[in-house]
Amino acid sequence: MESSTQLVILAGLVIGLIYGSVGLLSGFCLMSSMRGWLAKGDGRLVRSYALAIAVAVAASQFLAGNGMVDLGKSIYLQPSFSVPVLFLGGLLFGYGMVLSNGCGSRALVLLGRGNLRSFVVVIVLAIAAQMTLKGLIAPARIALVQASQTTVSANSLPSMLATFGLTEALSRMVAAAVIVVALTLFAFAHPAFRRSPGQIAAGAIVGLLVAGGWYVTGYLGADDFNPVPVTSLTFVAPIADALQYAMLSTGLTLNFGIATVAGVLTGSLATALATGRFHFEGYSSPRHMLRSGAGAALMGIGGVMAFGCSIGQGLTGVSTLALGSFVAVAGILLGATAGLRGSLRVQPLAVA
Repeated sequence: MESSTQLVILAGLVIGLIYGSVGLLSGFCLMSSMRGWLAKGDGRLVRSYALAIAVAVAASQFLAGNGMVDLGKSIYLQPSFSVPVLFLGGLLFGYGMVLSNGCGSRALVLLGRGNLRSFVVVIVLAIAAQMTLKGLIAPARIALVQASQTTVSANSLPSMLATFGLTEALSRMVAAAVIVVALTLFAFAHPAFRRSPGQIAAGAIVGLLVAGGWYVTGYLGADDFNPVPVTSLTFVAPIADALQYAMLSTGLTLNFGIATVAGVLTGSLATALATGRFHFEGYSSPRHMLRSGAGAALMGIGGVMAFGCSIGQGLTGVSTLALGSFVAVAGILLGATAGLRGSLRVQPLAVA
């Protein structure tokens, strides 16, 4: 294994360790954020998520603007993409994370704390994602994409602004500044959030981890002879790859995503043990398990269709300012809102 690849894997592990620890201590999670905001009127977590997006956009676009990372090599900034599939995938993922009471990254964090419900979520999500990537569902997904994808001349906010005559650098600066300023103002306009240093730190750290992932894979991993995919924090496909690697490691290779998954689980476990938070939890009923598993399956299928999850698109994808990422995130938010409110609302279940 080349030294650059080893460095990327080690960095992925470290990024995962930090994310796992921060996620456990802060409760960082889009679904929990939306539930707290929509159902309880507590906007601190959702503002922590907004701050994470702002920091991720600012830091990632700084790296790209200074030529340190070519975000165009990521899966998010492709010349062709399917708006209907991205949006539908986001809907499925968003509704699924409400059914499962958390997204894939949150399931990894809770599993490290001893939550056995999350073990089922992680396994079912991985299987469903692998089926959608390469298995029984893959032909249907590919057919849908081929039937609905379009090739666009502008696939990001900066490239859209460039069509009005702005330079590439100015387009990038304006697009990033508008999003960063708007989200930062939204976050700090809330007095309770301003009085929550833990939530402020969590949002800033997670946003920097996204940029760190880009730097590691796009700069440190840049090798003309043995390049690694340019990527950052995302969890649906990496969870699927991690399960496959655990089962069939012979002939397979470690990568940034698998290392990150292992890091999140390890970081959460170490933090839970060190702080006395580790305790076993299980399902309260067969119905609870069925609903959780169904949500995990929807997240696995939807996450693959949407090219990412609430982290993979909500933070990492949006940090590239890709138009497709905003479509996927809109689907995720709408799906989660439908699960939390309205006629499709998921009724809460008592847990053990």
